[in-house]
Amino acid sequence: MTLKTTPFHSRTAPLCVSQAWRRWAGHVVASSYEMVHEREYHAIRSAAALFDVSPLYKYSITGKDAERLLDRIVTRNIAKQKVGQVVYTPWCDADGKIIDDGTVSRLGETEFRMTAADPSMRWLHLNAVGLDVRIEDVSEKLAALSLQGPNAREILKCAVDGDVASLKFFRLMRGSVRGIPVGVSRTGYTGDLGYEIWIDADQALPVWDAIVEAGEDYGIVPAGMLALDMARIEAALMLIEVDYVSAHHALIERQKSSPYEMNLSWTVDLAKPWFVGQHALQAEVDRGIAWKFIGLDIDWNSLEKLYEAAHLPPKLPLAAWRVSVPVFAYGRQVGYATSGSWSPLLKKYATPGTEVEMEVTVEHFRRRALARVVKTPFFDPERKRS
Repeated sequence: MTLKTTPFHSRTAPLCVSQAWRRWAGHVVASSYEMVHEREYHAIRSAAALFDVSPLYKYSITGKDAERLLDRIVTRNIAKQKVGQVVYTPWCDADGKIIDDGTVSRLGETEFRMTAADPSMRWLHLNAVGLDVRIEDVSEKLAALSLQGPNAREILKCAVDGDVASLKFFRLMRGSVRGIPVGVSRTGYTGDLGYEIWIDADQALPVWDAIVEAGEDYGIVPAGMLALDMARIEAALMLIEVDYVSAHHALIERQKSSPYEMNLSWTVDLAKPWFVGQHALQAEVDRGIAWKFIGLDIDWNSLEKLYEAAHLPPKLPLAAWRVSVPVFAYGRQVGYATSGSWSPLLKKYATPGTEVEMEVTVEHFRRRALARVVKTPFFDPERKRS
């Protein structure tokens, strides 16, 4: 199958001197623009990074029963969502296991936009039986940029005709860039101050140019997926097929996860009218949660001693890892780490808590380093919400 390119590809391709590309939802996107992604990562935390996130699956849901359909599917209470508000939410199968997670934006009283990591058109239609609702896949029609970092607001104030300065966290507004209508939401996948810009695909390039031009004095840097992966781990934001397996893809029951197990209890409103998975989730609360998604901080001194024993300096991975790593306590395996990264900003691997050991490989031999259960997110700046 031929990979598709995004509406911004004619801008991103010349910038990608590394030629490090990867597949995302059938599209080709940059892993990093430079030979290493360090500058791109630091731009997220100290200036501003511009990501092409157009491959996201995007669905327009409109009509008299649009709210009812979404409330039937997702775990959040969409009836409480105000026009101009964005909510993050998972959605589950009948057994209360997560199928996918994404955002729902309320564009009007009967108009919504839903984003997803996996194709969701069939699931939406299966649950729309008997409802007066129109569902349209606008993934190819709608381009999207993500501008993340402490200077993101100042850049958009220069580029967007609209009151960006007063836009609140997880809210959206309409504006224009060089006369082109855009939607701007204060959202992102980095855990930092950030915005996402939504544009008709056929008008995408002038918007990219305007934002890059506005960001020249603010240190804007185009950034790829490697930098984004490090930032989302610092923010303890989960990734489908890495931190959890979609219930639609799982081969065995043990691979599935509920919102409670993934530490997403705050997204579940059991008191709202019936939704898919509600009864199973209520039963899970009644009997108690079997396990839980947590944060682990590897102890530096412990890790350093393992390398010292091999007569080597500590070797820090440049990129985030996405492989399952065993975690031990009391001499037995009690879980596994799904993904992780050395945090250049925090100078650590992600309130001391329960001590465990995590498997690390030092010079081809498997060893165990001390780790502690910590509160997530690892990085949570005040500027994200203020």
